[in-house]
Amino acid sequence: MKPNLRSAVIKQLRRKVDADEYKAIRQLWMDHSIAEDARDIPGLMATLTEDCVYTVVNGGASWHRKEGATQFYQQLLTAFPDIHFDLQQIVIGPQGVFEEAHVTATYQSQWLDMPPPQGEPVQFDVILLFPWEPQQRLFTGERVYF
Repeated sequence: MKPNLRSAVIKQLRRKVDADEYKAIRQLWMDHSIAEDARDIPGLMATLTEDCVYTVVNGGASWHRKEGATQFYQQLLTAFPDIHFDLQQIVIGPQGVFEEAHVTATYQSQWLDMPPPQGEPVQFDVILLFPWEPQQRLFTGERVYF
């Protein structure tokens, strides 16, 4: 493990669990999820730090800052206009939120390196990490694994 990454992980492990902060993280995740279901991009951006980063880890794609996060959502919602996240598991802690979901959608427009769309229903599982920034009380983006 890289030395600077190791110290960042140790710092995360040492974060204390605080009931009020837990409630704030949980509420922010709910706000984010409600905005996503409503296709409310300004509402989504309200849950993120200015310097947020969206990363599809297994594809290597990243979008930076709120402008990039907006682009990520515009591309995702264009490719999958009826996307639905069926929550399977969730873990909330002082580091943020870890979510596992089963996704169903109709693939309408090219997205990342997926095969060209055929307008057919698709389904896949996704794991999302929403890192928490305690001073700003917002998420620093998402790390997406699928």
